Amino acid sequence: MTRIAAVGYSRSLPVSDPASLEDVEVDAPTPGPHDLVVEVLAVSVNPVDVKVRTGGDPDGVRVLGFDASGVVREVGDAVTLFQPGDEVWYAGDITRPGTNASLHAVDERIVGRKPTSLSFADAAALPLTAITAWESLFDKLGLTAESAGTLLVVGATGGVGSIMLQLAEHLLPHVTVVATASRPEGEEWVRSLGADHVVNHRGDLVAAVAEVAPDGVDWIFTAHSEGMVEPFAEMLAPFGAVVAIDDPSSLDIRAFKSKSLSWHWELMFTRPIQARPDQVRQHEILDEVADLVDAGTLRTTATTRLAPIDAERLREAHRLVEDGHVIGKVVIAREV
Repeated sequence: MTRIAAVGYSRSLPVSDPASLEDVEVDAPTPGPHDLVVEVLAVSVNPVDVKVRTGGDPDGVRVLGFDASGVVREVGDAVTLFQPGDEVWYAGDITRPGTNASLHAVDERIVGRKPTSLSFADAAALPLTAITAWESLFDKLGLTAESAGTLLVVGATGGVGSIMLQLAEHLLPHVTVVATASRPEGEEWVRSLGADHVVNHRGDLVAAVAEVAPDGVDWIFTAHSEGMVEPFAEMLAPFGAVVAIDDPSSLDIRAFKSKSLSWHWELMFTRPIQARPDQVRQHEILDEVADLVDAGTLRTTATTRLAPIDAERLREAHRLVEDGHVIGKVVIAREV
């Protein structure tokens, strides 16, 4: 069996420990019927990478990594969407080995064509967050080009917020967007991505939102819902909705009843985890996003670029994401 270079971990350790992520060798992937084997040229680190790494010891060595961009080198017998040599991008499947490896197997139905206008590094910043933002806005909240109202994006400087602001700016022309940011550089960033108003989530968020949306907001996207049910209920207009992507320790939404509010969960891994017959929708979303990028409508959210893809750089990327002050995304490319 051919062995390939990868970065993995066998114990859940603080990122300051060199053993928290180590350079390893693993078996080269063998493609299943619908799989592509991709030569990985760039990856990015998301909060889910940190969450999995710190969530307990794996069974043996686990290779993390979800976002990736690269070149198709081999295809399975049933593959119809791609061929060797194609440049692709994708967000992977949390139930399979990750992208922090020189070669990676992934189902073609959750893979899109890489935008031709982006480098591999800049492309790797977008797939997971773009799918999350797209499914949140259009699948969960049901927004369309005709929708009118006010959207509050909590955690707008992060990866998902950074692409959601752009999608709202260009695809939801009648939606007013209120973004949260706590530092001047964060405010500058979200305004550059299309936010109409910016409020500080470290102060009195309810009062700050009321100043710009006195009749309440219609929709809330949040990456931070711990302890926020009652403030959200107060900020939302009747029949409003929340879509959340985090994991609060508890959730009691009885405060939502008097206004007939709704709460939605978004996990972009659901389609591949559940082997949904419509998982090819993620392929379609990524292709639509690639078209928007190549048209100049959307831009990369990569702000920190590291190289090469090895344990040292991935530990640094995990540290930055854990610190919680990253604006945009951290990407790691194979080459500088």
